[in-house]
Amino acid sequence: MLCELKIKNLALIESLHLVFDQAGPGAGELVVMTGETGAGKSILLRGLHLLMGGRASLDWIRSGSESCEVEALFELGAQHEEIRAALQEQGLDDDMNVIIRRQVLSRGGSRITINGVLVPARTVAGVMVQLMNVAGQHDHQQLLQPSNHLDMLDTVGELESLRDSYTVLYRAWQDKLAALVELQQQEQDKEERRELLTYQLEEIRRLAPEPGEDEQLQQERQRLKGADGLIRLGSEAHHLLSSSVQEKLVQVRRAVEQLAQLDPESRPLVAELIDYSYQAEDLSDRLRQYRDALEANPYRLEQVGERLQELQQLKRKYGDTLEAVIEFGLAAEEELQRIETMDQELQALDAQAMQLQKEVMALATVLSGQRRETGRMLEQGMTAELSSLAFHQARFQVLFQESNCSVESLGPHGCDRLEFFFSANAGEPLRPLAKVASGGELSRLMLAMKCLLARRDRVNTVIFDEVDAGIGGEAAEAVARKIRELASHHQVFCITHLPQIAARGTLHFLVLKQQEGDRTVSTVTRLEPRERTLELARMLAGESADEQTRVWAEALLVKGGEDVCLR
Repeated sequence: MLCELKIKNLALIESLHLVFDQAGPGAGELVVMTGETGAGKSILLRGLHLLMGGRASLDWIRSGSESCEVEALFELGAQHEEIRAALQEQGLDDDMNVIIRRQVLSRGGSRITINGVLVPARTVAGVMVQLMNVAGQHDHQQLLQPSNHLDMLDTVGELESLRDSYTVLYRAWQDKLAALVELQQQEQDKEERRELLTYQLEEIRRLAPEPGEDEQLQQERQRLKGADGLIRLGSEAHHLLSSSVQEKLVQVRRAVEQLAQLDPESRPLVAELIDYSYQAEDLSDRLRQYRDALEANPYRLEQVGERLQELQQLKRKYGDTLEAVIEFGLAAEEELQRIETMDQELQALDAQAMQLQKEVMALATVLSGQRRETGRMLEQGMTAELSSLAFHQARFQVLFQESNCSVESLGPHGCDRLEFFFSANAGEPLRPLAKVASGGELSRLMLAMKCLLARRDRVNTVIFDEVDAGIGGEAAEAVARKIRELASHHQVFCITHLPQIAARGTLHFLVLKQQEGDRTVSTVTRLEPRERTLELARMLAGESADEQTRVWAEALLVKGGEDVCLR
């Protein structure tokens, strides 16, 4: 249950700390919030919207502030084992309590923490959906959209998991069908494709390129183009070394040998000089061999040029490099092999698609059967709930468009198309709910739906935003009783304009808008019994409330208290 709510610098709320301490986890509590239109009641819902991971608007930050903050403390009950397990996995478990905090920054961005640990919005949304359910005007509008009715039915029947399993299988079937259609198209074009691939592969195989071959040939062509100059330079170097340098070394050697005879310490110089002589002779021989290996070969130069041109043609057709050309050839070879086995692949794909279709049909049939069973339960439950909401002759029907599943009716969410039908009065035919329900009827229909869901789910805290819109008289009294009944086993928050609902609250908060200096602020005050009487009198008669109105207000409080005791 929601135990505490703190809000700071959110719209007109400067600082707020509310404590809800009347019940424990799993116990019932009805918290009512009242106030003039525009006092700031909707700001509280904005705060809860932020805590549920909803999108934030920078306009919500109080003027002059750098950020706004919302924090909520929830106490977990026995029904929240799934939440505990999820929190424990992420190191967020605090056994009994969950503290969720969100800060929205004026420079953009926001921070969300659970028990002090930073988490993404999707994580907090997954936790909050199990802790709290908010029913507002948006939910009323959902009832008017037939496209939402299937989702509502699945929620009532707790069929989401089965539907998700079906959707995964359906998508696998659709993917297989898409692959089959693509292969069938390829099969139609396979002869033309085979001819093209065969030609391309033969061309690559005929020229048989090697990795890096073009670079080696370019280097060879460079040498062949400069062969005459290389021969001339090689000959000149060999002549200089063999004639001039070696003759000089012989003369130097003789002089050093004579020197060694006169001075024994100079003998190592003789050995070094002999080594230099041998090295000069070796270098002379290598220069001669290099020169003799060179030859001007116009024929080879032409061959190299032609080969480079062929390789360039391959690169222009099949890749920027010879490596890419070789890869293209390998891929073409694989595709040719696949074309040869395409008939077998088509048969295999067709068999797989047929098997998946059978599995999809089987699961769709199971899902449809459970939906129809849920539909009958929903019809009975809604009729009973509506009767207790002053719809004594109302009828509610879940109308399925198809009588049974067929391949043609299969879709991503099953084979069912359905719509809610409604009749508020005896003798009136059932018609599409979206076409016949008035604003007040819509509010009670949604309340009836929420009451059914609340009995089936594990969400302990339910928030109603002006569920009393468009109703009064007997209907208002019936709605008040129904909300009080729901609050006997849930923590219920209700933003209301109806004194009948406000009188049944176990906690009553008043939202006021007032001016402090040159700023406007919204405040929320917990009302004591006498203050509640005055607020109910205002709700009954506005500014013209008098002593008689206060008597009526006290009577409402007494009646509301009796209802609380009866629960």
